[in-house]
Amino acid sequence: MSAASPAGPAQTSPPGADGVLRPDPAEPGRDVAHLAAPAAQNHAANLTVLPGGDLACVWFGGTQEGVADISVWCARLRPGADAWSAPVRLSDDATRSEQNPLLFPAPGGELWLLHTAQRSGHQDTAEVRLRVSGDGGTTWSPPRVLFPATAEGGVFVRQPVTVLPSGRWLLPVFRCAAVPGRAWSGDRDTSAVMVSDDGGASWRERPVPGSTGLVHMNVHRLPDGSLLGLFRSRRADAVHRSVSYDDGETWSQPEPLAVPNNNSSIQYLPLADGRLALVHNHSSAADATARRVSLYDEIDDGGVRAQAPDQDGGEATGDAFWGAPRAPLTLSLSADGGRTWPVRRDLETGDGHCLTNNSRDGRNRELSYPSIAQKPDGTLHVAYTHHRRTIKHLRLRPVWADREIPV
Repeated sequence: MSAASPAGPAQTSPPGADGVLRPDPAEPGRDVAHLAAPAAQNHAANLTVLPGGDLACVWFGGTQEGVADISVWCARLRPGADAWSAPVRLSDDATRSEQNPLLFPAPGGELWLLHTAQRSGHQDTAEVRLRVSGDGGTTWSPPRVLFPATAEGGVFVRQPVTVLPSGRWLLPVFRCAAVPGRAWSGDRDTSAVMVSDDGGASWRERPVPGSTGLVHMNVHRLPDGSLLGLFRSRRADAVHRSVSYDDGETWSQPEPLAVPNNNSSIQYLPLADGRLALVHNHSSAADATARRVSLYDEIDDGGVRAQAPDQDGGEATGDAFWGAPRAPLTLSLSADGGRTWPVRRDLETGDGHCLTNNSRDGRNRELSYPSIAQKPDGTLHVAYTHHRRTIKHLRLRPVWADREIPV
């Protein structure tokens, strides 16, 4: 099955969202682009350096998160180019909201696309779907369900696959469970790692103990052979850390780091110089003056909206906190395997208002869901949600890093 034709972004993109990288006059070595926006809302970018050198960005876009017109989109930045390609739609199920995409260049040469698919705002109905390309993303197989929802809840992905020296594949997932008789609110979500020792033909699940309320697990192998997992916290308190010393078979109970988290996504990456780079919002519930009553705004798709726990109890089934500011957008560095993150630089600041997901009326100002990649020349790339309208891309050349990030 071929990918859909490119969208007509000029009809919907905000001014300046043309995919062109332009130098930031205030910061030499930093280039900025807003990818063309194929829909009113664009969110949850993931960057991948492809084998041929292209930088690919996938995200989801549509009317609003949870609506059935939400689809997966993809754009590419060719080596040496200063402009992103027009977005191409990679999924189109008219009955489900298709979210949280990621690309995985499999060792055998295939390119995998994984994403979630849920009914309305109910993440406990989510399943993980897979499409495979044998020609680098020009054409794709029909979608199939890789991990179905179960009686215990839905299953979500967000972070990339890790391939170990043994050939083992590790895919972090999180289970979205609802309290019987109540809509999903995130309080009971738990994390696990799917393990495959046969190139993705079969998978088995390895749970992370004590991970209730901890999601978006991001796993990388460190130089000493251990695996480090970092988590988003539904409690909007802190980034949490878990480790494995047996290639992902067992995991330590996650512990909080001295890095705040606002119940929004994070991503980290081992850099070529041996340090770890984390992109995140340096904020938490402690920075919030209000919290959301509903996880989803009322929109006309015939669905029932899930309710977040409110301050007076209400729909609360635990202590998930929604509405902490999703700003600033921060780059932090660790030189001790992720235990401490003393070097911090804000990439963009703002009030991070996210008490609504509404993109059409400009009432959302979040800088969120960052993704980070490094190319062989040392250039860092960061992509993130900008006010739920566009995906913003920063290209940080070594000259910028040498000046802004102490070694």
